[in-house]
Formats: sequence, C-alpha cells, structure tokens
Amino acid sequence: MSRIGRKSITVPGGVEVKVADGVVSVKGPKGTLEQKVHHTMNVEFKDGEVNCTPKADTRINRKFHGLTRSLVQNMVIGVDKGFQKSLTLNGVGYRAAAKGKGITLTLGYSHPIEFNPPQGVELKVEKQTTILVSGADKQAVGQVAAEIRMFRPPEPYHGKGVRYTDERIIKKAGKAAGSK
Repeated sequence: MSRIGRKSITVPGGVEVKVADGVVSVKGPKGTLEQKVHHTMNVEFKDGEVNCTPKADTRINRKFHGLTRSLVQNMVIGVDKGFQKSLTLNGVGYRAAAKGKGITLTLGYSHPIEFNPPQGVELKVEKQTTILVSGADKQAVGQVAAEIRMFRPPEPYHGKGVRYTDERIIKKAGKAAGSK
C-alpha cells in the first residue's frame, strides 16, 4: 500500500464531501469541484475524514492509491483555502494591465497580448509587473500560470521574460570580448 494513500484526509468545517458512482464532489466556500475516481479505488467519507482504499492489492491498484488521495486532498484544500501562483514580468517595457476578467500583456512584441482565463480561475494584477493567478482547482491554476509564462519565457542571458516569482533563473555568461 502507498504511504501517501494510507493517510486519511481531515475535512475542515464548512466543506461538504459526497461520494457517488465513482465521482467525488467537494463543496466549500471557494466553489465546487468534482473528480472521477479510478474504478479500482474506493473512496469513503466517514466522521469528517476521507479514506481512499484499493479494491484489491495489485500492482495497478497501488499506482492509483496515492494519486487518488492526493487529488481528493487538493480538492478539499482548494474549496476551503484555494490555490495561487504569482508571476513576475522582468524586462524594459514589460507590463500587465487588468481588462475585465482577463489581462493585457505588453511583452516586447509588436502587439499586446490579451489573455482571458477559464471559468474558476481569477487573474489579479497587483503591480504592473506582478500577476496573481488564483482559484480552487490546483491543476487549472497551474495551467493558466504556465500558459501566461509561455508568452515570453525567461531567457538565460539577461533574465528577461515572464517567470514565477519564486523561480530562480541561472544566467549564462555572455561572449567574452577580445579573448584569444
């Protein structure tokens, strides 16, 4: 059995968990999330705790044990507290501006880039060079942050581009002038 999968998930107050027909739905103050569970797993909700167990101890079931538990835990945390990622724009003239629910990015191209997030993900421009991506679904928040980062990934010589705030860019040395 998986070490991660064996741990039970404590459900905080204000969060409802329902398990029916292989689908786990979690409802809380930040929204509602649903996840289809692999057919080899059992998910039970009793006494404020969620437990994931495999139907049989086979190799395939062990693969999904820890995964199922992690997905359900991320849903519980997401509807209770939410997830967020912070992006920083680094470069001359690079900036972001809020436009409705989306953002407009100026990243050194000949045109501004407009980005509208999917439903359930919120974009907030804190400064002109800082974007905060937040939402209840951990996968959706990470995907939106990655899509914004891909508009202008950080380059290794000057570090210009869009990067995660906690990301460390290892800079390369440029050409050595006049070496023989």
